[in-house]
Amino acid sequence: MNDEEMKRLLDRLARVEGQVRGLRKMLEQQRCCEDVLTQLLAARSGLESAGQLVLERHLNDCVLGGAEVDERTKEALRETLRLWSRHSGPAG
Repeated sequence: MNDEEMKRLLDRLARVEGQVRGLRKMLEQQRCCEDVLTQLLAARSGLESAGQLVLERHLNDCVLGGAEVDERTKEALRETLRLWSRHSGPAG
């Protein structure tokens, strides 16, 4: 990962960390369920976004690593991953 990508990932994780601390505080204060659920969804979304960044890096570095693949094909793969993550929810 280059420095910019690492900063984006760490910033995103720091945001999620703050959201989780906020969730704990909300529960301790017995905030309404709707507010807690909204914050849970935001934290989950942040983790999913962080996972997407790592998955894209894995695709580029580990799966394709060094293979001669044109940029159009790489972008199609990235878009497929985004589409999959957007429409796949938690199991159960």
